Parts: sequence; C-alpha cells; structure tokens
Amino acid sequence: MTKPIKVLSVFGTRPEAVKMAPLVKALEAEEGFQSVVCVTAQHREMLDAVLELFDITPDEDLNIMKHGQSITDITVRVLEGLQEILRKIQPDYVLVHGDTTTTFVASLAAFYQKIPVGHVEAGLRTGNPYSPYPEEMNRRLTGDIATLHFAPTPKNCNHLLREGISEDKIYVTGNTVIDALLSVVDPEFDFKDPILNQLVTEIEEHPLVVMTCHRRENWGQPMKQIFEAVKQISRRYPEHRIVYPVHMNPQIRQLAEEIMGQEKNIFLIEPLDYAPFANLLAKARLILTDSGGIQEEAPALGVPILVLRTETERPEAVEAGTVKITGVETEDIIRDTARLLDSQEAWKAMANAVNPYGDGTAAQKIVEALLKELSE
Repeated sequence: MTKPIKVLSVFGTRPEAVKMAPLVKALEAEEGFQSVVCVTAQHREMLDAVLELFDITPDEDLNIMKHGQSITDITVRVLEGLQEILRKIQPDYVLVHGDTTTTFVASLAAFYQKIPVGHVEAGLRTGNPYSPYPEEMNRRLTGDIATLHFAPTPKNCNHLLREGISEDKIYVTGNTVIDALLSVVDPEFDFKDPILNQLVTEIEEHPLVVMTCHRRENWGQPMKQIFEAVKQISRRYPEHRIVYPVHMNPQIRQLAEEIMGQEKNIFLIEPLDYAPFANLLAKARLILTDSGGIQEEAPALGVPILVLRTETERPEAVEAGTVKITGVETEDIIRDTARLLDSQEAWKAMANAVNPYGDGTAAQKIVEALLKELSE
C-alpha cells in the first residue's frame, strides 16, 4: 500500500484560516494525503472562531499572540516554534497562504529544513514593496522560496512567469476564498446580534453600506480622511445605514469613535466572526474597504466595492468592473460613493460585473495539482 503524502498546512490569521479551510477539508477527504494543521495564532480569537466554523482542530498550535507584538516579535516566535514542529512532523510538503508574516516565516522555516513549499494565492503584486506593508514583500519572498505556486488568476500567473518561475510549477486555480464564501452565505442567515438583525429587517427602507478600515499604510492622516468622508456620507444619505466592524487596534477604535461616533446612522460594532460578516457583506448595497480579501469576496456576491487604498494587488476585479480604487482623499471617497448611491445605472454596472476569482472549486484543483506533482 502506498504511503500517504504528509502535507502540513500552516496559517495564523483569520483571513488565512478562511482561505485555507476549504483546502484543509479537501486534503482530509483525499485518501492520498495525511493532512496536518499547524496554527501560529498570529491572531487568536478571530482565528479560533474560523476553526470552529469549519470544524478544524489544529494538530499543532504555537499560540504566539501577545498584546502589542511587533512584526519582529511575530517573525522570531514563528521561526523558532516551527523549527521544532517541522523536525517532529517531518512533512513531505508545507502549504502556506497569501502574504502574512506567518506565511513568509513558515516558508523560510521549511526552506531551512529543505522541505518543499506550496504557495496558495501566489503571484499577487502591487509593485510597491511598502504597499501593502509588510504583505507585498512577504508574498514576494514566499514566492522566491516556494516550489509550487497556486495562482488565483492568469494575471497572477503572468507575474510569476515574469519573475522567472517555471510555467510547469504554476497552477491557475481560482481563489479558495470563493469556496469558503459559498459554503457559509445563506439568504436566511440568522444574525445573533440584535442590532444587525434589526438593520437587515429594515434593509428595504434603509440600504446598508458596510465598511472596513485597518491597513497599516492607512494609519494616521489617511484614516482620518476616510472617517471624515464616511461621516459626511452618513449626513448626505441619512436613509442609509453604515456598519463598521471596528478593528481591535485601540488607536483605530479611538479615532473612529471621535470622528464617527455621534452619527445616528453609523453603527460602530465589534469585529464579526466570518459567517455573520460574510452574510452581512451579502446584504450590502455598497462596500467601502481597504481589505484585500473583500475585493475577492464581494464580486462573488454582486456587491460593488470602493477600495480605500491608492493601489491594489488584486487588479482583476478592477478590470472586471466590480471594484474601483477610490484612494484615501475625503473628496474622492464622497464623490465615488455618491455616484453609486445616486445612480442605479452606475450601481448595476458594478454589481453585475463578472467575478474573476473562480467558481468555488479552487481547493479541489489544488489537491489535484498536488497529487499530480507528488505522485510523479
């Protein structure tokens, strides 16, 4: 009997967990693999909620999360912790996802022990090493280490080819976030939060605008400008309800409260678990965000997105027409939001654009690629 291929999946944040969950479940279901999961807990509570949602029990947990930790702190603790875990487990392959510090450091740890790495969500680029920071460089460095590259789109594949990656080591799979999203969105979803339930009940009279804002490059003046724009939008469109699950960072929370806390139609709420958040996005009329992952999710939901950044590593959705890069200037955010809220034609043009990130079968395509590569 052929020995199963031992694959170690390493991730540490909620977005990684969401996007790796479909792949972990697909590996578990494929008898050719022995699936092992290690979490670093770069995020703790938010990560645990996703693990519970998708019924994933980690085999190893570094539990590195500490209040006020720096990027250097995360790097050192993950590198040291994974050294021992890799020696103990001795996987045939390590899988990492995307662009977090956990992603890059796990790749480096595997490289030090000469274990091949598969990079899920490979090939995204802005071309600016400091935007998003540190994610852009994390993703590039992981690409230099990885043996196999699972690119969501042909454009991502082309980035890798230009960087000298061999074509036969790149697989275009779509994005696993679509797999995860389609598994949790439910038109009859029951929001446990009474505020959200009330807002959803009144959605016909009071359309929802959902916003997120947390990127490091937006800290300081850009975030002030974003929050000021949202405050003015709330006053210009009093019939709309704006929901902002506020990031846990105390500086962000303080600034949000100072600028937007007194507006009656802005709801500053606690961060949401993945299932209620995905279903909230599905109910939105419009999304304002500086997130990367939401730029992939919302096209699958038919919701227009205005990106609160000056550039994006996900240009496919911009080219498809479902995403617009608005930037961080107050006047620009107000102008672009008004255009979509005032014009049904403009809204429909974005809402009906084609989703460029796949059909929800990315995890299975990655499993098939791994079987092909590792059986040869």
